[in-house]
Amino acid sequence: MQKLKIPVTLDPVKAAQKRSGYSGIVPLNTLIRLKDGLMAYQDDVTVRIECEIDQQNLTVLNGTAHCQVSVKCERCGEPIPLTLDVSFAYTPVKGDDNAALELIPERYDVVERDEHGEINLRQLIEDELILALPLFPMHDAVDCQVDPDSLSFGDIGPEPEKPNPFAILQELKKK
Repeated sequence: MQKLKIPVTLDPVKAAQKRSGYSGIVPLNTLIRLKDGLMAYQDDVTVRIECEIDQQNLTVLNGTAHCQVSVKCERCGEPIPLTLDVSFAYTPVKGDDNAALELIPERYDVVERDEHGEINLRQLIEDELILALPLFPMHDAVDCQVDPDSLSFGDIGPEPEKPNPFAILQELKKK
């Protein structure tokens, strides 16, 4: 199978009218924001996108993206291999059309079209992959290279005695 690059931008309305489908790759080195959060990555992002019009006459982009990456463990600093598999469903809207936003079902995310009526597919795919990354990646405690006992940083001594701020009021009450 030949690896075709997914277009950077797309007019979703025209693509949905033609019932266009795209299957190919997005070079991971072009996804700068995603790449900055990774220790390593393998190959490219495999993407499949289908454009269609649903029963409500909404333009819909359904898609999946898949890639192999490594992120840094927050405990030991060693790489954690991850497989990112995401699926998404978007409907494009014009930025100032608030009435249309209320009619969109919850199963669709909204993507804003630019002044030419196009959307940036690379940015959309990159956003989905970033959202799939764990916030605090860590190995399982058994697999991590750090000894759990070394995570303790000593004993916290007893808190020093502080004078009671209401002691003065108690003395006034006695008078």
